[in-house]
Amino acid sequence: MKVLKVVDKIILKIEEFILSYAVIIIALMVVGKAIIRETFGYSLPFADEVSQIAVVIATFMGISYAARKGRHISMSAFYDLAPFKARKVLAIFIPFVTAIVLFVLSYYSWLYVMDVRESGRVTSALQMPAFYLYIFIPIGFLLGGIQFLRNMWVNIRNREDVYLGTDAKDYNDQDTTEELEGTHL
Repeated sequence: MKVLKVVDKIILKIEEFILSYAVIIIALMVVGKAIIRETFGYSLPFADEVSQIAVVIATFMGISYAARKGRHISMSAFYDLAPFKARKVLAIFIPFVTAIVLFVLSYYSWLYVMDVRESGRVTSALQMPAFYLYIFIPIGFLLGGIQFLRNMWVNIRNREDVYLGTDAKDYNDQDTTEELEGTHL
């Protein structure tokens, strides 16, 4: 069990590294391209492509990170109004279904990546194999599916609280006075 926690921490650090540098690259490419175009009247031909790659990486590698932190998109109107037991059941069922969907998407996106690889397509500006751009999609779906299974397991194991992510308790269960005390100067 200790080995799994170490592996989990390593994966978290890798995700944080990848996500933070992808966002930095997006900012540098977009702002840099605009500044260079206005200053020199010339646009970097590779800037759009690098930005696109960074957006794909940030989007799909961010699935797992968002699931871990409980920051994924959710429609929570009924969930928020539900009593504890119903929220607990939903906190087990929803991550399970989501994990299944992500694993299926991972499989089909992997088939697509292999199809792109076999086609020999290259990107227009950088002339790199196009499948490098898409390889992060099945990896992101797979890691996201694993993380949602972990979220489900945390809710099965811990009967006293509802967790939105392995690192995030349900905001409905948090004491609002604790949150408010920390926000005042």
